[in-house]
Amino acid sequence: MAFNMESLAEATSGAIGSLLSTTILYPLDTCKSKYQAELQVHGQAKYRNTLDVLLEAISSRQVISLYQGLGTKNVQSFVSSFIYFYGYDFFKKLYLKKSGFKSIGTRANLIIAVVAGAFTVIITQPLDTASSRMQTSDFGKSKGFWKTLSEGTWSEAFDGLGISIILTSNPAIQYTAFDQFKQRMLKKKMKSNKEVESSPKSLSAFSAFVLGAVSKCFATCITYPLIRCKVMIQAAESEGDSEDETELKARKTISGSLHAIWKKEGLMGFFKGLQPQILKTVLSSALLLMIKEKISKTTWVLLLAVRRYLFLTRARLKSS
Repeated sequence: MAFNMESLAEATSGAIGSLLSTTILYPLDTCKSKYQAELQVHGQAKYRNTLDVLLEAISSRQVISLYQGLGTKNVQSFVSSFIYFYGYDFFKKLYLKKSGFKSIGTRANLIIAVVAGAFTVIITQPLDTASSRMQTSDFGKSKGFWKTLSEGTWSEAFDGLGISIILTSNPAIQYTAFDQFKQRMLKKKMKSNKEVESSPKSLSAFSAFVLGAVSKCFATCITYPLIRCKVMIQAAESEGDSEDETELKARKTISGSLHAIWKKEGLMGFFKGLQPQILKTVLSSALLLMIKEKISKTTWVLLLAVRRYLFLTRARLKSS
């Protein structure tokens, strides 16, 4: 029972951390996404950088639109993080139990992270697609979740699923690196400070923040061209888009979006928006892991209290 309770504590603290970090950094995420989704036409682009997106929102008095799609994004972040952290922790402990090893190796850790990520993506893809379309819509013209998805076919709700599954390598690389560094740091900590064996061990807020930032930065640089393709595939079609219908349909595929970037923006187009992507994802990941580490023990204690309460309640009902 303790095995499942610890996995549940990991999932809950991870989901809460994701929810808070997503909300705090959402305006930056919206500016980044709108900048990434734009493709140059005849060598010209509406936005030179993400700051231009922010200035447009301010000049058009649509600052509140920087939060368009926040509700959907929060649901997607919470659900996906809960599923991911529960699956990751569950399968990691199952592997250790079956193998008899005391610690998990890098290769096994990476495989488990990819499997947990792919499972999560398949379940939450419609939420991810809807939030991306709402973010990249013209300011003040974003539609609700159901209306956004109902405008297209059911298959279009899974736009970018293939590339999202490939991109599970991003959090897999990140969390594997983070977990390996965390284990090494905690081993040193345990030598000088013995803790209760049944209590989950956690890093300090600063250590978790630094490790989260470094691991996410590395993973983002490696996978960035695919990240930009995903945003383009899921982006809402602008009413002023001069591309014809054939080109727009072609951009809804991985090969089509890659070809469009190469044709209109060249090699550097694959890295357009890399800096704000790194800033947003590194801050988001670092905040998520920092919050998760700091509330994991509290979550553990609360879940144990709930379990004890349910156990005592059940015992009283049986005795009566």
